[in-house]
Amino acid sequence: MNTKQVAGLTGISVRTLHYYDKIGLLCPGRNDENGYRQYVEADLDLLQQILFFKKCGFSLSKIRALIKSPSFDRKQAFILQRKYLQHEKRRIDTMLATLDKSLKAMKGEYDMAQNEKFKGLDFDNNPYEDEARRLWGDQAVDNSKKHIGSLSDEEKSAVAKGMDDLFCSLAKLRLQDPASDAVQAAMDGMYRYFNQNFGVTYSLQAFAGLGQMYVTDSRFTENIDKYGAGLSEFLAAAMGIYAKNKAK
Repeated sequence: MNTKQVAGLTGISVRTLHYYDKIGLLCPGRNDENGYRQYVEADLDLLQQILFFKKCGFSLSKIRALIKSPSFDRKQAFILQRKYLQHEKRRIDTMLATLDKSLKAMKGEYDMAQNEKFKGLDFDNNPYEDEARRLWGDQAVDNSKKHIGSLSDEEKSAVAKGMDDLFCSLAKLRLQDPASDAVQAAMDGMYRYFNQNFGVTYSLQAFAGLGQMYVTDSRFTENIDKYGAGLSEFLAAAMGIYAKNKAK
């Protein structure tokens, strides 16, 4: 399907589809004859997943980080999205009940308590974002930052020195195949080092998700690539392979 056909099918504008391609969220192949975008079944499946995440309140940058994670699982995503939408359905039902009571109160037919006026109007947080972060993202990063913040200056210096040594050694491997025995042995050491020094236990999924953050979060990319050009992409691939192999 071309872009216009996908726009007609989904109700999304052509401009939006072009923007998704531009930011690396949904990048279809190209028609060999005319160079136009060509969407196949897998692209449409991915677009469906993106739109469900949008309806569940996730930002485009967060969606991109989730779906690009090596540990991303479509079935788990559907289950998570269903949980959120069920939660949202209950909240909408509560809001409708609040509206009905408010209308009755205006007519003098119902004595409405103050705390009833705001039931269902809690928009501040997405209750399932933490679960998504646990499955595919950066919750472990936040927890490790909190742990490091609680250390003494001497302890922080020791962790910083250890990290510096670790990334210097990893940078020397960055031109090798991420799946090679030497690189995967280094990934095992990296995984163990993180779990022993950051005050958190990274699951294999979280470890792979952390690797993906190295390329989706510019702050990580800039810091890591100081040790060697392309190190962040190399680590993202190697960490994803490590997590996949260890999960077998």
